[in-house]
Amino acid sequence: MRKLFLDIETLPAEESKMATLRLLFDKKNPQFEQEKFDEFVAKTNFDGAFGRILCIGYAVDDEAPQNFYNENNEKETLRQFWELVSSISIQPRSSQYPDYGVQFVGHNVMDFDLRFIYQRSIVLGVLPSYDLNFARYRGYPIYDTMKEWVKWSNNSIGLEFLALALDIPSPKDGIDGSQVAQFFADGKVNDILEYCKRDVETTRAVYRKMNFEKPSNKLF
Repeated sequence: MRKLFLDIETLPAEESKMATLRLLFDKKNPQFEQEKFDEFVAKTNFDGAFGRILCIGYAVDDEAPQNFYNENNEKETLRQFWELVSSISIQPRSSQYPDYGVQFVGHNVMDFDLRFIYQRSIVLGVLPSYDLNFARYRGYPIYDTMKEWVKWSNNSIGLEFLALALDIPSPKDGIDGSQVAQFFADGKVNDILEYCKRDVETTRAVYRKMNFEKPSNKLF
């Protein structure tokens, strides 16, 4: 079985979607207020309907973290991601209960990262390699470190909080998820890409600590 550790960084809707978002905003807000509209737009980075994927950070098994990032080409980033998924998958023996031999590992990956990836794939017309099973209360094919830590309760815990509890260095070195849009606006894309890779590495370390597992490759 291959393990695919992943994390995404997202951005609010692009300028071409502002007219549509204004239409949706006005339906619930008879009195227009620019500040409230700006907040409405900013929150689209949590929803794959209008938000965008800036990059997808990933690491396969013990390999060093990398990014799929294509400037102004989110569709290509998604295509590359699904191509990777296909390349590390196996042909399932059963069509009724397919098993592709890949475990997707991430922090809050079930409710956010993978959901967002699927939503953007639909919006942009990128066919996923396969229809991933999002069934809950299990660790395969999706292993969500947040869900597993709280044992599927209604609680949540941030990656940094959990990492520090497990004596793992914080990945939030000078930047966190709430600052990604501003870093992007300031042209600091490389800082975001490095941050995304740190999140992937931290997620892998958390996963291994939670599963009493050591890397097979001593370089990592």
